[in-house]
Amino acid sequence: MTLAENFLNLEAKRRSIYALGKQVTVGDDQLVSLIETAIKEAPTSFNNQTVRAVILFGEKHDQAWDLVADRLKSEVPDEAAWEATQNKVNGFKAGYATVLFYTDTDVVKQFENDFALYADNFYDWSEQGHGIATYATWLAITEAGLGGTIQHYNPLIDDSFAQAFDIPSNWRLRSQFVIGSIEAPAGEKTYLADDDRFKVLK
Repeated sequence: MTLAENFLNLEAKRRSIYALGKQVTVGDDQLVSLIETAIKEAPTSFNNQTVRAVILFGEKHDQAWDLVADRLKSEVPDEAAWEATQNKVNGFKAGYATVLFYTDTDVVKQFENDFALYADNFYDWSEQGHGIATYATWLAITEAGLGGTIQHYNPLIDDSFAQAFDIPSNWRLRSQFVIGSIEAPAGEKTYLADDDRFKVLK
């Protein structure tokens, strides 16, 4: 099998896993190395490297999802909705680790100033860089036999996370990536017809 075929198989293997657990055999140091390398090797516009990450294990991972639950409690309309929300958040807390993905807005602003011709694009390009880094991280943990799911509780949790985890004020939270053992497989994935998605011209 070629490297290209291996990569495409890994892409197909990567899924959103919601039943996550703590039965992780990959050591914390190895997991950190996987995540850091995936992010460092991911491309960014002008190589401006705007992506930042905070990796949470153990009590800090649990604390993050307790903070999410506390914040969401004030947003739900009734007890039934709160119970459903709490169950969902507890599912993420049941995972092993969380990666908080941030964008360094100071870097974005600097490039807007330095390259004024493209100033309107740098925020969008930073979002692309975030997406690529997140995807690279997801593939890396998939290859390691782990599952993950991306969540977006920002901006509701931005302030509480910044205070709890000593986040610089110029870092803007973009997503929360939960990692853990795969306790149940993903459901079947459906696809749009190729004719609706692709156009090939020669």
